[in-house]
Formats: sequence, C-alpha cells, structure tokens
Amino acid sequence: MRSIRFVATLFCLSLLLATAATAAPLAERVDEAMRDEMARQELVGLAVGVIQDGQITYLKGYGLANREQRLPVTRQTMFRWASISKSLTAVAAMQLWERGELDLEREARRYVPEFPDKGTALRVRHLLCHQGGVVHYTNGKVIQTERDYPVAHPFENVIFALDTFKESPLVNEPGEKYSYSTRGYMLVSAIVERAGKQKFAEQVRDRIAKPLKLATLQPDYQWENIPHRAVGYRKRSGQVTASTNTDVSWKLGGGGFISNIDDLAKFAAGLLNHRLVKPATRQKMWTRQKTRDGKPTAYALGFSHKHYRDGTLHKWNASGTGIEIVGHSGSQEKTRTWMALWPGQKLGGVVMSNSEYANPGKLAARLLEVVMPQDMPPPGR
Repeated sequence: MRSIRFVATLFCLSLLLATAATAAPLAERVDEAMRDEMARQELVGLAVGVIQDGQITYLKGYGLANREQRLPVTRQTMFRWASISKSLTAVAAMQLWERGELDLEREARRYVPEFPDKGTALRVRHLLCHQGGVVHYTNGKVIQTERDYPVAHPFENVIFALDTFKESPLVNEPGEKYSYSTRGYMLVSAIVERAGKQKFAEQVRDRIAKPLKLATLQPDYQWENIPHRAVGYRKRSGQVTASTNTDVSWKLGGGGFISNIDDLAKFAAGLLNHRLVKPATRQKMWTRQKTRDGKPTAYALGFSHKHYRDGTLHKWNASGTGIEIVGHSGSQEKTRTWMALWPGQKLGGVVMSNSEYANPGKLAARLLEVVMPQDMPPPGR
C-alpha cells in the first residue's frame, strides 16, 4: 500500500515538474521579448497578457507605474483602454441587435432625436464601421453646443456629451468612405443607452464586466478616486516627462474606460470563447465592411483587421498575406494599448503601456511572435 502511495506521489510530482517546465519557457520568452522591446522604445511602464487556446496563460507588469515615486507596474495597475473602449461599445450594441432591440440599418436619429438632422441617412451600422462621416479631431470643424447643465459632471451623461460635437457638419456622406471617428462612437453609446433603456455604462457593467468577472473595468471618471492609476509619460525633445491628466470621461464610448491588465485579457478571452455574443453575431461583428461602392475596408463593427507575418502586424489589404488578426489599438493621453486576436487558434495578446510614445503594435507583434505555435499554417490562412 505504501509503495502504491509512493508511486502516486512521484507521479504527481512529475506532473507538477512537467507543468512547471512547460510554463517556464513561455514566461522566459515573454519576459525577454518585452524587456527587449521596452529598452528599444525606452518605455516607462508596460503590462501584458497572453491567451492560448482560449485561456489566459500569462500576465505580467514591467517597469514603473509612477516613475517619480518608483512604484512598479503590477497586475493591479490601472491603464486607460483608450480606443479599445470602442470594442466594448460595439459588443454592447451587438448584444442588443442579437436580442432584436437594435436595428443596425435604422437611422441614428430614430434612437437619439437630440442629434441634429444632417440631411442624409446616417445609420447605426455606418457609425459602427466608421463610415458615418462624423467629425473626429482634426479632420473637420468641431462645433460645441454651449449651454448650462443641472449637474456637476454633465458629460457623464452620454446624451449631454453629444453637445461637444453634434452641431458639427459631416465630413463625408454616410457610406461614402472609411473615416475613423471617436465622436461617432460617442453617438453609438447614446444609441445603446436609448435602445437598451439603461445607462450606457451600466449596460457595459451588467452585460460585459459582470459575466466576465472584470472586477476593475470602469469609466475613467476624473472626479473619482480610482486606486492604482498609472501616471502617463510623454517624450519631448528626447526627454521623458510626466503627461497631463486630461479628462476623457466625455468620450466614454469612444475611449473612456480603464482597467488593469487582467481585465483586458479577460475581455479578449471572452471574445475568443463566445462568452459575450453568439458565434453568428461575432462573425457579423468581425466581418470587414465595404463602402457603398463595394470597396473593402480593414474595419468591421468595432474591430479592426491586420495581417501578421514575419513577426510584424501589417496594414490589412484585400490581397495581403499572413494570418488575419482581429482586434483594436488605443492611443490617448497617458496610454498606448493593443488587443490582437487570432480567432482560429483562440490565441491572442494584450498590451498596455503608460508611455504615450510607445508603439503598441510592435509590442503586440513581439508578443504574438513568442506565443505563435511552431506548426503555423502557411500565409494566407
């Protein structure tokens, strides 16, 4: 009996050692690649997550969340998502579409009559794929509505937030061309609020954060004390200095969420595992859209497409070769982010940095290079 127990104990120990042996090389390779890339880019802080076969297999922080106080980046460090917030907004919209509560071909004003008539049919789908012609930052004239508000933080209300641009003229006819617009996604968040009959932030909380157990995902409201916020850094004349603490709460649906690296990785894994929408809905959400003249674009409904080959994420094009990667990047004061997913293999990587001069696409590509299986399919698949 003792010999059986001894053999069983040895077997369990061998399993533990084998598991450690397979896990260690991944950790070592990720650490080596990320530290090398941090040095190349002179980054202050970084956090990364790896998803393999739909499971989160590695999470790690590097460098400093606050250089002045010498506080390290940990898995608790809070980074702004920036434009990856658009993917949250798109998922919330497609959940409503799946339930029959939101019509993608309906005009935006049918949901949000506060948005002025632009003399053309601006549809929900146009906004989701950046073909609505809504002004971005510097591609057209931005006109703000001036009025008094009955609350201290009016733009927490996604309907009030439309006042920051709703009178601006369209920069192109809806469906005419792809024209990236954070403000277009602010309008989507207002549509989601009206169609879902609940505050937009609460819909994200109830239908995305809670099911995936995203304990730290929340709006980055400047007036709230959010522990572990990373300090941002920018580079001017070759010198790295602390960035501004610019308020982003007014553009919640287009770039206003914040979380730690664990929650961004959980969101990525939830997408790969069909935890948020049905497979057919995800397929629709991830299908690249065409302009009205049939020209394909690299953007779907809240997600972009890239081609990965030779250790690099390349701009998507119709004749491109390599592995097609779905995801989104983020660029904003205090942060640079990237979520890169290979749906066919349930594989992905997420990166978050507090260095505004970071190249998150390069970081994501280095991460993918480490975790890509050795028996990769030939380019084009």
